[in-house]
Amino acid sequence: MAERAKTRRILVGDVPVGDGAPVSVQSMTNTETGDVASTLAQIRELEHAGCRIVRVGVPDSDAAEALSGIVAGTKLPLVADLHFDWRLAYLVMEQGVAGIRINPGTISKRSRIEDIAREAADRGIAVRVGVNAGSLERRLQGPGGRAEAPALARSAVETAELMAAQGVENLKISVKASDVTRTIEAYRMVAEECDWPLHVGVTEAGTVWSGTIKSAVGIGALLAEGIGDTIRVSLTASPVDEVRVGRKILAALGLGSAGPDVISCPTCARTEFDVIDMATRVERELEGYRAPITVAVMGCAVNGPGEAREADVGVAGGREGALLFVKGEMVRRVDPGVVFEELIAEVRKLIETTGEGEGA
Repeated sequence: MAERAKTRRILVGDVPVGDGAPVSVQSMTNTETGDVASTLAQIRELEHAGCRIVRVGVPDSDAAEALSGIVAGTKLPLVADLHFDWRLAYLVMEQGVAGIRINPGTISKRSRIEDIAREAADRGIAVRVGVNAGSLERRLQGPGGRAEAPALARSAVETAELMAAQGVENLKISVKASDVTRTIEAYRMVAEECDWPLHVGVTEAGTVWSGTIKSAVGIGALLAEGIGDTIRVSLTASPVDEVRVGRKILAALGLGSAGPDVISCPTCARTEFDVIDMATRVERELEGYRAPITVAVMGCAVNGPGEAREADVGVAGGREGALLFVKGEMVRRVDPGVVFEELIAEVRKLIETTGEGEGA
């Protein structure tokens, strides 16, 4: 994997971003922001799942005025998402938010962006210049309203430079499209032109199934190139699912931990027990734990013993039962009817020794 690109260090609340800081997973609430209790309940779920920064939509003044109660009720840095009504920017900054997201495609007048920038600079509030293909400034759109990667990059960099000229130092950029190739191309261009931290994601990626695949490919490819300081997986699903997928992407690249990693064989004619059911049950049972351990569920004698031996805890099963491995040693044979229970018991024992139980 490539060395991470050198970017500036900023702070979003108390979360460091850029210049080698850990890549943070973000998400966005889908509750009505004016419903403070429901929004805070969802933020708590996101925090438990491992979210580090949370964004909320601010469609009107009622939502903006609710932010002070949300800020008071959570330790996570809160970022207000602003579109169209530029006056809301001043109102949300009065509520104590850690950051704002400005889209130059929906607040395009230069003087208004400059005014917002000066206010953010005076308050020390972080700003994300967030450019999306679906709302690119008209002056940069191609034939048929097409938003090409160079135009996305140009919009983001020009707006960031405009805000920086007004004193904004806590600044980061995103350039998202709903397709992977255009997203990757746009981020590469921005990374070549500036050293502001980059928030990476594929926007409107789709359902949990298709959106996870597109996000893993797009975000994963950029992170593997060293590009990206924060990430968001955009799914048509619960935002908690977004965080889970995001943490798995980071873990797959060695950039973070998503808790226990369950490895299992793809199954074939040699499989002698229901690996699919067993692996699914194990993964579900360990959800919420934070210990960075590997658990193997293997179904035959070809790769099974080797993979189970390399895992922290693993089983290599067959019709007659399974071999149970802990830290590379085969500790005992397990009867077919209790493989799941025996495996989980050993995993929990190991988790206890790490001191990293459930919770974010």
